[in-house]
Amino acid sequence: MTDRVSSIFEHELTVCEDDLDEMQHVNNLQYLRWTLRAASAHSRHVGWPTDRYRQLGSVWIVRSHQITYKLAAQLGERVLIRTWVADMERVSSLRRYEIMRVCDGRTFAKAETKWVFVNIHNRELQPIPDEIRAAFTDKS
Repeated sequence: MTDRVSSIFEHELTVCEDDLDEMQHVNNLQYLRWTLRAASAHSRHVGWPTDRYRQLGSVWIVRSHQITYKLAAQLGERVLIRTWVADMERVSSLRRYEIMRVCDGRTFAKAETKWVFVNIHNRELQPIPDEIRAAFTDKS
């Protein structure tokens, strides 16, 4: 997973008891929640919090998710979620994630989300504005 439009954004967290399932490791749905939080944090970081999208009259909606699980995270472990925009098309964006253990860099999961840009009022697909594209373009 090396292709990208944006710089890599890193989001850290600690596994808490609410993240666990009956097997006492992180529930698979929690990984999905983590990716959504990391994507939102990345967007805020580049100047696009949720309120700014709403002022524009459009928001990002998930079209699809794919997650490949490799290792189970445990209570108390520090987790690093690395995320970036890998591709941006006319009305959609592909975001990738690597979810790893902080102490040794081992990968818990890899994921990707296809997002579409949607008008809040008529719920139709919208072209992604240039100012949003620019915010997620790697300037390095």
